[in-house]
Amino acid sequence: MTVARYNACHMTDADLVRHALDGNAHAFTELVHRHMSSCLRFATRMLGSPQDAEEATQDSLIRAYRSLAAYDSRTAFRTWLFSILVNRCRTALLSRSRRARWVRTDSDALTQAAVPSHGPDTELRVELARALEVLPAEQREAFLLKHVEQLEYVEMARITGVGVSALKMRVQRACTRLQQELEDYDGTAGR
Repeated sequence: MTVARYNACHMTDADLVRHALDGNAHAFTELVHRHMSSCLRFATRMLGSPQDAEEATQDSLIRAYRSLAAYDSRTAFRTWLFSILVNRCRTALLSRSRRARWVRTDSDALTQAAVPSHGPDTELRVELARALEVLPAEQREAFLLKHVEQLEYVEMARITGVGVSALKMRVQRACTRLQQELEDYDGTAGR
């Protein structure tokens, strides 16, 4: 039987997990459709690279599929999936920092290869991305989960394994740092 027969759009994530565990591949496809964009959004902002984000998201979805039997329906599927994604992003950042110690980049060559951006919206996005990259990974992670993914602190704690008070402090520090980084931006650059 297909998920369409069960009207997947009206099913909960837990129902879809049960159907996927029963061998219905369409059920897991529906879960992917529901959560892929938020996973990509978080991973892209966390890792700063669309390619790395796609890899982390795909890897997380594969890991989720393989571990579906371990999913506990008392936890929101999104929370469970994000815990996998957060760990995957942490691993990617750790690998990147290890590689960076051995690989030197030519910043002039990178600057010359960059595609010029036009318009205030593009400039603001670039400036926000730059400011996010300056944040320590743990602050960036907490900020993105709270202010981009709009999760509650309790859910964030389940995802990250970090206490609520520590997460609140990380978000507060991230906001302060972002405000400092963006102080000089007035939206008129390049005009």
